[in-house]
Amino acid sequence: MGAALVLAALGGPAVAQDREEAGFQGYLQLLAAKARGAGVREQTIGSVLPGLTFNPRVIAFDRSQPGGGPSTGGIPSFEPYRRRHVDAGRIAKGQRIYAESGQQIAAITRRYGVPGPVILAIWGHESNFGSYTGDFDLPRSLASLAYEGRRRDLFADEFIAVLKMIDRGVPRQKLVGSWAGAFGNPQFLPSVYLRVAQDADGDGLADIWSSRADTLASIANYFRDAGWRPGEPWGFAVTAPAGLDRASLGTTLASPRCPQVFARHSRWRTVREWRALGMMPQAGYWPAGDDTLATFFEPDGPGRTAYLLTGNYRVILDYNCSNFYALSVGLLADEISR
Repeated sequence: MGAALVLAALGGPAVAQDREEAGFQGYLQLLAAKARGAGVREQTIGSVLPGLTFNPRVIAFDRSQPGGGPSTGGIPSFEPYRRRHVDAGRIAKGQRIYAESGQQIAAITRRYGVPGPVILAIWGHESNFGSYTGDFDLPRSLASLAYEGRRRDLFADEFIAVLKMIDRGVPRQKLVGSWAGAFGNPQFLPSVYLRVAQDADGDGLADIWSSRADTLASIANYFRDAGWRPGEPWGFAVTAPAGLDRASLGTTLASPRCPQVFARHSRWRTVREWRALGMMPQAGYWPAGDDTLATFFEPDGPGRTAYLLTGNYRVILDYNCSNFYALSVGLLADEISR
């Protein structure tokens, strides 16, 4: 009896792995049916699915993400994050690309209405201007994450989208990226690629992996699609007056998307109203007009740098729902433009 238990224990992981793989292969048939229903070509399904195996690494990464359990502490300080992401290397490289591709970026700005430094800041933040874009096989990762089931609908839809990319002419070998399915210079998900990727250089492929023109135009198109308002800044640093009644600035609105992120912002007021409350721009001038609506945000609390944030800040949040991310993108864009 004891020996049998020992043998069972020794064989347990291998048996479990075999069962996991068998379950995954069965689930692939459901994905194949879903792909057919979505109009994916049979040739594409047949070229991709038979070679896929379950990837437990992406499941481990997914389960280690924050948000799955109770909070263990308060909100961390923004300043260390800012120093890591608005760093001298990114600033210098962004400024160099801005200088090298000035005419190209100006043309993209005219077409899409999005400033070049903002586009470059996204590229710099997402992949450090293409220096790291991930090496996970996208179909394998997305199918594994869909099979695991925690966010099945999301990843199943992204798996179908990556097959549609192949139908659209994207070479199979380009389909590598992060463990969660983002890829290329701007780290788009497959569904985002299908919706906004641009073939700016006219070679027949929206190449966000190796084409600078396609990368910049695709990011700009994302921002235009998300509602970027030309001529309006993302926000700017301000100094709050002594004695500011912060309790009166709160909002009772609850956002269905990113509720914790938006809950840290004040209610909307015009720049004119903020000025009347005693706000002072740290740049020495007001970058936005009097009627521009803005929210007040103190990422590190009273007494530290505060910001007035416009609707364009919300567009950056559409790219990544994190105040630290959106602030660092805006600040990097400001540095690139200097």
